[in-house]
Amino acid sequence: MSIDFDTIPASIRKPGAYFEFNTKLAVRTLPTNKQSICLIVPLGAEATAQPHVPIQFYSAAEAGKLFGPVAEEMAAAAITAYRYVAISAVGVAVEGDAEPNIANALDATALGGFTLLVSAWFSQIALTALRTHIQTYTDSIEQQSIIGVAALTSTLSASTTLAASLNSGAITLAVLPGTASTPRQVAAAYAAVIASEEDPARPLNTLVLKGIQVPAITQRLGRTEQETALANGVTPLEVAAGDVIQIVRAVTTYTKSAAGATDVSLLDLTTMRTLYYVRNACRERIRLRFPRSKLSKKTPDAVRGELLDVLMKLEELEIVEEVEANADGLVVERSSQDVNRLNSSIPTDVVNGLHVFAGRIDLLL
Repeated sequence: MSIDFDTIPASIRKPGAYFEFNTKLAVRTLPTNKQSICLIVPLGAEATAQPHVPIQFYSAAEAGKLFGPVAEEMAAAAITAYRYVAISAVGVAVEGDAEPNIANALDATALGGFTLLVSAWFSQIALTALRTHIQTYTDSIEQQSIIGVAALTSTLSASTTLAASLNSGAITLAVLPGTASTPRQVAAAYAAVIASEEDPARPLNTLVLKGIQVPAITQRLGRTEQETALANGVTPLEVAAGDVIQIVRAVTTYTKSAAGATDVSLLDLTTMRTLYYVRNACRERIRLRFPRSKLSKKTPDAVRGELLDVLMKLEELEIVEEVEANADGLVVERSSQDVNRLNSSIPTDVVNGLHVFAGRIDLLL
């Protein structure tokens, strides 16, 4: 085993004891998973913020002064749902009643490290722009961890139609027909609740959207309607004991593969959040341990050892499982096309949520 030095040259001739500090091995834990929201909102007439400039705020009143009434409305809903939420907004100049193009505002969030994006517009056009942005910045090159959050309060049919048009594993769409709260408030509250859970694998079932108005009994989704929502990529919200709104099961709008086959691989929102977190954990470990490494015959095994350690720590937190059983699938090898590159396959058996329990009661006389 050879010892590499970053600052002590091998050519020293003068006698002495020379020591350098090596911090590459210091961090042995996993990275945190702090969540932050950015709202995409129309700038009000008296807004002080400039268009396409994300700004963090700490109260609904501050959001109102910076961006206008829509931001204040959404911020109040988010902070009511989770008072410790880290939240920002980016403004869009709007002319008349026209729906703006939010692409530039979305691009302005790209370097902000935001994990949850909530647009004030929930049309197919606006959410398609959001989907395009997410696809661009969560790919294998940019590697950001972004979830888009939306909501409708009209009808189940409208929500399933919208979800089908998006078909994205990184966008979650909630539905709560008949509530007096606006879709913007519901979406902001839903995003805040997602942000409150930093464990990416833990289901959001039963978590309450504080402050969201309860719909009339006649407009609430029944059992069959909730099943329809979940089968079509829509997160149903329901009224629970104490007249509070809670999440039934958080799902993404992804339901079909590129070939049009029914695909449940990204059904639960926890799956995409877990994949994001595993990617970040592996990337951070490689960046910490091998910032200036040479690529010798020893390097692949060293990298594999670090990745295996990451997966084992993820297993301890019940984020992934069956690491030892899948260890043979953890491969780190030299590229056959680039002498400076290592390629790796990292088996990731995500821990699923306990959503359904089935029991048979046997009568004994």
